[in-house]
Amino acid sequence: MEAVSPELIAEARNDVCPPERSLLVASLLTMSGGFLDASTWLTLGGVFSSSQTGNVVFLGVYAMSGQWQQAAHHLLPIAAFLLGAWLAIRIRAPLLSLAGEIACLAAVMLLRHRIPDMVAIFGMSFGAALQSASFRQIERWNYLSITVTGNMLRAIDQSVATSDRDATRGCVVMLLLCLLFLSGAAIGSCVAKWFGGRGLLVPIGLSLCVLWLCRRRR
Repeated sequence: MEAVSPELIAEARNDVCPPERSLLVASLLTMSGGFLDASTWLTLGGVFSSSQTGNVVFLGVYAMSGQWQQAAHHLLPIAAFLLGAWLAIRIRAPLLSLAGEIACLAAVMLLRHRIPDMVAIFGMSFGAALQSASFRQIERWNYLSITVTGNMLRAIDQSVATSDRDATRGCVVMLLLCLLFLSGAAIGSCVAKWFGGRGLLVPIGLSLCVLWLCRRRR
């Protein structure tokens, strides 16, 4: 039998992505991101827990019109997100960060009627940041599970990349994530109207599936 060169073995190992970078994991987390934004928008006074672009826009609008209370309402999730992202990047433990997100969402769901909206917003944004800052790569491409703008741009980049043999797959993957975010937002809006805060069981369940998948494949 012919000996296999060390170079071929190393290349084969590099082609095998860890579970945290799989398409299934990215799909579940992206759906959860869309769900959370729609849910908090409808149930927590028009703020976004995950996508901070909207919060920054409304913060500027309300601040310039002198509506400081409404502006502060959008400043809180931004601060919580920055804190959660800093912690996740600091500890560099994706599964621990994902468990932290699950704990934050579960606490908000169980205590929803006993805590102020501001506390619920802080907890959900903090948890979303823990997850999104820890899971930012799918296969060999970077992505974001909490927004679509960056993923759209990456899809365009891949569609015009003539020297990349996997460019077509990269484009399709990014567009798929955009559609999954849209699906998560649509489902989140319906669930929020029907079940209110109890609808957080959906993103909690999605995150638990990711946690199980990552641990099972290690």
